[in-house]
Amino acid sequence: MDDNRKKALLILSPGFPESEADTTCLPPQQVFVRALKAENQELHIIVLSFQYPFFAAEYDWHGVRVISFGGRSRGKLFRLNTWLKVWRVLGHLNKQYQIMGLLSFWLGECAFVGHYFARIKNIKHRCWMLGQDAKAGNKYAKWIKPKGEELIALSDFIVMEFTKNYHVKPLNVIPVGIDISLFGDLSAGKDIHILGAGSLISLKRFHLFIETVAMLKQYYPDIKTVICGDGPEKEKLIKRIKSKQLESNVTLAGELPHHEVLKMMQRSRVLFHPSEYEGFGAVCLEALYAAAEVVSFVKPMDNDITNWYIVNNMEEAGQTICCILDEPDSGKKNVLVYDIRDNVRKMMEVFEQ
Repeated sequence: MDDNRKKALLILSPGFPESEADTTCLPPQQVFVRALKAENQELHIIVLSFQYPFFAAEYDWHGVRVISFGGRSRGKLFRLNTWLKVWRVLGHLNKQYQIMGLLSFWLGECAFVGHYFARIKNIKHRCWMLGQDAKAGNKYAKWIKPKGEELIALSDFIVMEFTKNYHVKPLNVIPVGIDISLFGDLSAGKDIHILGAGSLISLKRFHLFIETVAMLKQYYPDIKTVICGDGPEKEKLIKRIKSKQLESNVTLAGELPHHEVLKMMQRSRVLFHPSEYEGFGAVCLEALYAAAEVVSFVKPMDNDITNWYIVNNMEEAGQTICCILDEPDSGKKNVLVYDIRDNVRKMMEVFEQ
């Protein structure tokens, strides 16, 4: 084999931005891949995107080569056909490059294809578990039967959840990180009391956000809150807002470009994240760096995080937010928990071991 082949790291993902302007598709993964390239200029980084964009193409994204297969999340034979196409492309890339490893986002179809291709070709494969893939009932976990060394957990919570459900402990933990260069003037004024951000799906429980605002309005009649995001629960949330007479207190901002969400965070006193299950919400880390304080029901890491408050029920959530709002909003510090550059270096260490 030609030892002069260029070194490459292949990333397998169910989706990836269709262009550099597409900032709403998987923002945490975008931040990671962009930083990975910035920190490893000589390394060829190639993303194979199975389902989204909804077209098959090859294009450049911030210096990263992206190959999309346009699977469109269709099932059965369509999905199998996508896997076969990916497998063939992996074969071509393995001849063209010296592949240092395959990194799969989520323990799903990408990890399934990546695991078996890597095993046959004697290439290192690592799967980054990013959330719900650690839950019980993941068929891919049963099909792959991964060892702990193959798994990278997003958080201590994911390690605990996966170990409990599959009796295999992921040996690596790499959380999400933030790119501090994406933030504007950090001295922006705070004119939003509470912010929510995420997909409007039942798992995120934004109805609890609205219930909390209704409770807090008794003490703060002019409370101003915003929810950034879109999804199937939108109409239900609109009805709930009207039924609680919160039209002047809760704004549904819709899906916004990533930089606009960051600006919203910098204007906010509190990020309330009511999700019932969360691998590690990147929005929480971004909010902390934007000098907002975070209230959530899920604790991602074993260690406490400054200005992040874990609550057990709605009453505690309301009390905690009240305490924050009653404090002066000046002098709040920007909390940098995980810099994406450090996380990228840690990921490279996993593949260089």
